[in-house]
Amino acid sequence: MIVRRFLLWARSASPGHRAEATAALAKAFLYSDLSESDRWEAETALTAMLDDPAPIVRRAMAESLAAAHDAPRHIIVALSSDVAEVAQLVLARSPVLIDADLVDAAAVGDEGMQCAIASRLTVSVSVSAALGEIGRPAPLVRLAANPGAEIAHSTLCRILERHGDHAPLREALLGRPDLPVDVAQAIAAALARSLESFVVGCGWLSPERSGRIAREARESTTVALSARSEREDVSRLVAHLRNSDQLTPALILRAILSGEIGFVEAAFCELTELSPKRVEAFCREAGGQGFRAMFAKAGLPPTLRPAFEAALQAWREGQASGQPRGARLSRAVIERALAACGHLPPDQTGRLVALLRRFEVEAAREEARRIASDLADDAALDIVMRHAPEMLLEGPEPRSALAA
Repeated sequence: MIVRRFLLWARSASPGHRAEATAALAKAFLYSDLSESDRWEAETALTAMLDDPAPIVRRAMAESLAAAHDAPRHIIVALSSDVAEVAQLVLARSPVLIDADLVDAAAVGDEGMQCAIASRLTVSVSVSAALGEIGRPAPLVRLAANPGAEIAHSTLCRILERHGDHAPLREALLGRPDLPVDVAQAIAAALARSLESFVVGCGWLSPERSGRIAREARESTTVALSARSEREDVSRLVAHLRNSDQLTPALILRAILSGEIGFVEAAFCELTELSPKRVEAFCREAGGQGFRAMFAKAGLPPTLRPAFEAALQAWREGQASGQPRGARLSRAVIERALAACGHLPPDQTGRLVALLRRFEVEAAREEARRIASDLADDAALDIVMRHAPEMLLEGPEPRSALAA
C-alpha cells in the first residue's frame, strides 16, 4: 500500500517535492524502526525512484544513502553508474561498493568519477592500480595526495610512465611519506627532462649545455636521495638506475666524492654480482689487487680507477673529516682525485680532469653559499642581541612589566 500510494503521488508531484520525499523515505529506511513488510515496501519504492527522470531526485537519494553501511547494494550500484553528479556522491563515500565495483566505475567513468574514487577514505591496492593504468592526471593527483590510498610500487612506476610530465602529479607524489627512493629519483629525472626541454625550446641554452646541466642536477639529486635512504632502498635505487641507463661512471664518481660510500658499494654489487661483504672489503682496501679486479669486472673505464682509489683512500684516512657527506661534494677529496690523475697522460685523462674540475667548482660554490648563509645568520643574531633591550622596552606591555 505504501509503495502504491507513493508512486501514485509521485506522478503529479514536482521534481523538488519528489526529491524531498525520496530523501525522507531513504532516511526512514535507514534509521526508522520499520516492520519487515514496511521495510520491503520502502526499498521497493526507492528502487522504483531510480527511474525518475529528474536527476535532482536521484541525487537526493544518493546524498541520503551514500555513507550508509545498510544501504541496499543494488540501489548503490545503480547510483554509481548514474550521471556524474549522482554517481560521484556514492563513489566517493559508499562503504557498500567493493573493489570490483570501483574498478568498473573507474574504467567507464569520466574524470570527475575517477576523482571521486581516488578521494575515498581508503583506496585499496587493486583500485589504485586500475586508476594508475587508466586514470587521467587530475584523478591521479587526488590519488597521490590521499594518505588513505595504498599504492603499489609497480603502480607508482606506471603513473610516472604515463604522466611523469605533469608537474602537479610529481609534486603530489613527492609529498607521500612512503614514496620509494627509486620512484623519487625517477620523478627527479622526469623533472630534469622537462626543464631541459623547456630551456632548449626557449633557445636559452644549447642542447649540449642544457643536457649537461640537467644530467648533473639529476645526479646530484640522486646522491642526496641515496644519503637519506636505508641500505635496502639504496640497492633498489641502484638497480633502477642501471635498468634506466643512469648508473654511469660519472654518477658513481660523484657519489664517492660526496662520501656516499653505501651507494658506491651498492653500485659495485649491482655491476659485478659480488656479495656486499666482499665489495665492502675491497673498497676498504682501495688500491689493492682485489679492488682492481672488482673495478675491471664492473666494466668501468680504466682511466677512472686512480680517481676512485684516491677518493676512497681519502675518506678512509679521514682527510675529509668535517666535510659534509652524502649530498655535497668534498673539495679535499676532489683534490686528492686530481692529484692521483696528475701523472697520467693528458690524452687518457682529459675528460676525467675536466669533470673533476667541474665538480671542484660546484663544491666551491656550495661551500661559499653555506658560509655566506652562516655569516648572514650570525649577523642577524648579533643585531637581535645588541638591540634586544630596546626591543623589550617597545610597546606598553613590556614597559609595564618592567615597571612592576
